[in-house]
Amino acid sequence: MSEDIINKVAQSGLLEFNLEDYYASGERVLLDIKDQLFQGLILKEKDFREFVKQEDWNKYTGKLVAITCSADAIVPTWAYMLLSSSLAPFSKKCVFGNLELLETVLYSETLASLPLEPFRDARVVIKGCSNLPVPVSAYVEITRLLRPVAKSIMYGEPCSTVPIFKKAKEL
Repeated sequence: MSEDIINKVAQSGLLEFNLEDYYASGERVLLDIKDQLFQGLILKEKDFREFVKQEDWNKYTGKLVAITCSADAIVPTWAYMLLSSSLAPFSKKCVFGNLELLETVLYSETLASLPLEPFRDARVVIKGCSNLPVPVSAYVEITRLLRPVAKSIMYGEPCSTVPIFKKAKEL
């Protein structure tokens, strides 16, 4: 006597949300200006402008760029603005900060345009494991966005979830 195997997870009505599906394509690049500082401490305007003038900005074509200075130095705001202006015709995206902040910005922009109606009154599982780098900020943002519309939000895999939010039953 053989019994059919029933996939209870598939029948559960859970809607899986995989943040990895919203990962922005493109090569990530960190542009660190520490090497442009005089004695690793001071940004000299004339030298910095020469660097910007001589730099081959074509190498940033289509790339996602995070601009930073990893040295403990005071860098004037205009220096970052100058880099942004030079990158604009070439890079796909440019932010001030590290690569983690770049990911945060990319996910924030993508999730901001996400249609939420398909998640109305749904039991949503936000997938926990991914092969691509998904920042914690993306999990926080999708939870914030889904909370007003979803019936419940869970984290993990459909077979093993951690409850995050459950809408109160209406009387």
